[in-house]
Amino acid sequence: MIKNFVEELKWRGMIHDTMPGAEEHLMEAMRSAYIGFDPTADSLHIGNLVPIMLLAHYQRCGHKPFALVGGATGMIGDPSGKSSERNLLDEAALRHNENAIKNQLAHFLDFDSDASNAAVLVNNYDWMKEFSFLEFIRDVGKHITVNYMMAKDSVKNRISSDSSEGMSFTEFTYQLVQGYDFLHLFRASNCTIQMGGSDQWGNITTGTELIRRIAQGKGFAITCPLITKSDGSKFGKSEGGNVWLDANRTSPYKFYQYWLNSSDEDAEKYIKIFTFLDEQAIEDIVKSHSEAPHLRQLQRRLAQEITTMVHSAEDCENAEKASNILFSKSFKSDIQTLDEKTFLDVFEGVPQAEIEKSELSTLNMIGALAAKTNFLASNSDARRALKENAVSVNKEKVKEDYQLSEVDLINGKYIILNKGKRNTYIIKIV
Repeated sequence: MIKNFVEELKWRGMIHDTMPGAEEHLMEAMRSAYIGFDPTADSLHIGNLVPIMLLAHYQRCGHKPFALVGGATGMIGDPSGKSSERNLLDEAALRHNENAIKNQLAHFLDFDSDASNAAVLVNNYDWMKEFSFLEFIRDVGKHITVNYMMAKDSVKNRISSDSSEGMSFTEFTYQLVQGYDFLHLFRASNCTIQMGGSDQWGNITTGTELIRRIAQGKGFAITCPLITKSDGSKFGKSEGGNVWLDANRTSPYKFYQYWLNSSDEDAEKYIKIFTFLDEQAIEDIVKSHSEAPHLRQLQRRLAQEITTMVHSAEDCENAEKASNILFSKSFKSDIQTLDEKTFLDVFEGVPQAEIEKSELSTLNMIGALAAKTNFLASNSDARRALKENAVSVNKEKVKEDYQLSEVDLINGKYIILNKGKRNTYIIKIV
C-alpha cells in the first residue's frame, strides 16, 4: 500500500523543494528513489541522518530506496558548500567504507527482505570505473553546456569566494558525474527520483536534465532543509568534532548525551525529523514536556529513540544509566556496572593522578587529597575539608581516619574523590 510520502515529510519539516509533479508521480505506483552518501570515512555521522531518515520514510511509505555510495564521486569531491577538495581514496579503502556504511544503513533500511521495495545499495564506482574520459565527454558532456553548469549556485559560490585557489576542473565536472548516476539508475533500475539536502538541488537537476535530453525521460528532485541549531552552532558537531554513528568513534553514552543536551526548541524539531514516532505521539510528548520542562521529557525521549535505532536498546539503557549515575542514591554499586570506556566518558575532563597499587595500603586521606595528588593545595586544606565533612570517596562521606583499600576501586582501578558537590578528582591505580 502506497502512503503519501510528501505529506509525511511536510508535517515533519523535512521538505525544502520538490519538482512539480513529484507528489502525483509517487502516488501512482511504487517508485524507486536514491540518495548518495560520501564514502570517505568508514562511518556515517549524524549529519547523514536526515538523508537516511528520508530513505527510511520512503521505504515505509511503500517505495523502493536506493542508497548510493559515491565511490567514483568520492574520488573527486563535491564543491557544494565546500571550500576545498576532499582527499582521494583507493578502491580497497572505498570498499571497506562501503561495507561499513551498509551495516549502519541496515539499522534503518530493510535490505534483506523479499519485498518488492527492499532497499538496494549501489556504488557508482562500479559503472564509472570502465568509462573512459573520451567516452564520457562524447556521450554525456556534450549534452550539458558550460553556461548551464556555471549557473549552478554551488559553482558560482565557489568561483566567487575569497579563496585564491579557485575551482579545479575535477570539481567542476562533479555535477556531470552525479547527473550521470541519476541517468544510469533511471535506465538500469527505473529510478525516477533523487533526494538530498537543499544544497544538492543543482546537482540533482543536472541529472533530471540528462534524463530528459539523453533518455527522453522524466526524473524528479526532492530536497530537505539543511539542519540548523537554534543557538547558531553547527548541527552534528560536538567539542570533539563529528558525532559519528560508529560506537568506536562516538560512544553510545556521548551519542545519547548529544541529543539529551538539545535545547527545547531544537528537540521539538529533531523529534519529528529523527524518529519514527507519529504526529499524535509527538504532540503528546511536547505537551507533557511543556507542563514540566525541567524534567526534559522531550530530550530524553528523543535521545532514547535515536540511540536505540543507531546502536541498540541495551546501549541506550546503559547510556541512560550512565547519565543518571551522578545523581544515583546507590552510586557505588551502580557505577561498578559501567564498562571502563563509559566510565571515562562520564568523567571526561576530570583531573586524574596515577598511584602505584603497592602504595594503596599506606595511602591515607591526607595523601589522597593533597600530598600524593595535588587535588587540594595543601595538607592543611585537606584536613580542613575532612573536618568540615566535605570529602567523599565514591560519593560516600569520609573522615580523616578513613583508609583507602581495594574495596574502593571501581573497575579494579579507579577511586572518585569529591570535595563538596562541584570538585571531583580521580585516582587511577596502576
